[in-house]
Amino acid sequence: MDTLKELFKIGNGPSSSHTMGPQKAASIFLKRNENSEKFVVELYGSLALTGKGHLTDWVIKEVLGEERTEIIFHPELFFDYHPNGMKFKAFLNDEIIDEWLVFSVGGGVLKELNEERQEEVNYYQYNTMNEILNYVEERGISFLDYVLESEPQDILTYSRLIIDTMFASVKRGLKTEGSLPGPLKLKRRAPEIYQKHLLKKDLNSLVFAATLAVSEENASGNVIVTAPTCGSSGVLPGVLYAYHIFENIGKDCLTKALLVGGLIGNLVKHNASISGAEVGCQGEIGTACSMASAALAYLKGGTSKQIEYAAEIALEHHLGMTCDPVMGYVQIPCIERNALSARRAIDSCNFALLTDGEHFIDLDTVIISLKETGKDINPNYRETSLGGLAKVRKIR
Repeated sequence: MDTLKELFKIGNGPSSSHTMGPQKAASIFLKRNENSEKFVVELYGSLALTGKGHLTDWVIKEVLGEERTEIIFHPELFFDYHPNGMKFKAFLNDEIIDEWLVFSVGGGVLKELNEERQEEVNYYQYNTMNEILNYVEERGISFLDYVLESEPQDILTYSRLIIDTMFASVKRGLKTEGSLPGPLKLKRRAPEIYQKHLLKKDLNSLVFAATLAVSEENASGNVIVTAPTCGSSGVLPGVLYAYHIFENIGKDCLTKALLVGGLIGNLVKHNASISGAEVGCQGEIGTACSMASAALAYLKGGTSKQIEYAAEIALEHHLGMTCDPVMGYVQIPCIERNALSARRAIDSCNFALLTDGEHFIDLDTVIISLKETGKDINPNYRETSLGGLAKVRKIR
């Protein structure tokens, strides 16, 4: 598994695969072709079908230059390797001087055609939960200890930066009113719900407000942290921020809990997928819920088995979830889904902590099931804007 620095990335929403990935690819291609007079970028499959709503064309033109960049959409062309394909072409004197076919495979990660999907650098000795559980129990250490011995020495410092960035997104979203960009004209709800929280002072309203705040910031193209993706970026900060305020848990503890949650995200990313275009929303929001549940179980003093169980419950009950955003915008049902999954993360954690951590289905089995289920889901329900809720064209 790769470093958690590749899982938790700071960037602009609304999509790690449709915005951050193409932005990164455009930057790389521009550096290779600084003398180019014209660029043509072809978007394929899911990138073409939901590119407008995810600001894919906008962010590419922002990098390469709007006046000299043409975007061509090919929604009918799907590569077996991954549905998020794009080809960059550079021109000089009306002749092609360079072209690059590349894929945005989730979490802002780029891969070339038929490139090995596993990470080039393996920071971790063990890459399945069962192996990790056996290792930590034999040595009498925690999941956090395993992460710290596997990651670069500055991972705690980086984790603190991630917490600070997440909380900054929460605070911006809690006070920003108005409507979200795009034709849906959705009203931001976080400020209103937060005001109700200030009157009620209950945990639920704070969790909902904080989670919505980040999700609405993401939908607006503002700075968030992939956790593990942009579309699911509200769950983990929503839960951690709520407990930071409501239970007065310090940032040092949250910094460590983030790494425990990150370990779960890394396992899904390594052994299955966190790309909605590849496996549906189960890979995004399901993983985010699982990460948040594990992080909270750590904060509440859970054993390794209880933390694993909390993560397993949260992920298991998202299996089969489709990715069908209305009109391709990361707004409906994405924003509400983040808020409700944040609550489910808490419930999954609390349930697991009532047990001794023993259970029948383990996390590794659920991760493999997620991967297999994702392959079986009809492509119309994997971030293509062709089926399900995405077919809605009129909002009352």
